[in-house]
Amino acid sequence: MIMKKMDNSETNQNEIDLKIPRERVGVLIGKDGEIRKQIEENGEISLLIDSREGDVRIIQRGDPLKANISAEVVKAIGRGFNPEKAMFLFDENYQLIVMTLREYARKGSRRIGEIKGRIIGREGKTRKVIEDLTGTSVSIYGDTVSVIGDYISIKYSLEAIKMIIEGRKQRTVYNFLEGNVKKMKMEKLEEAFR
Repeated sequence: MIMKKMDNSETNQNEIDLKIPRERVGVLIGKDGEIRKQIEENGEISLLIDSREGDVRIIQRGDPLKANISAEVVKAIGRGFNPEKAMFLFDENYQLIVMTLREYARKGSRRIGEIKGRIIGREGKTRKVIEDLTGTSVSIYGDTVSVIGDYISIKYSLEAIKMIIEGRKQRTVYNFLEGNVKKMKMEKLEEAFR
């Protein structure tokens, strides 16, 4: 996804350009344009969408921070998240992390498919365990794996995913997550009182 900020001095608006897969444009727009409207309202932005190319322009109408968050929501939908999960990014405690699996596989190898299969697990079990124990959402799309969550939970989710990529057994990863659930809850509690 290409992201560039443009300062349009004449109209005093910032614009952010993104590219998402064409097959995800319908999800971004939603039935009767509902998802698009939600993003525009929550983000105080306007969306210009080229459905043939997958180009999306975000035009800031209000708070610049909300425009940047809107870009993350669009990016999340482009990376395979359903809009409901992507909308969590409007909560300032949530973030999106996108990992490119090509970094972990030789060019032209089948390793990416193997990695994706291991992260998903048999009948989606591994991904579900990661999501359930960390409270994050995980999407595997194309050559990427993406995670949405609060910054404490996302740390554990990413560590579990890296363990899987490195070839650790699923049981080892589950034990790691189960062993850190209490620690994660304590970190969140401490953060709440800061």
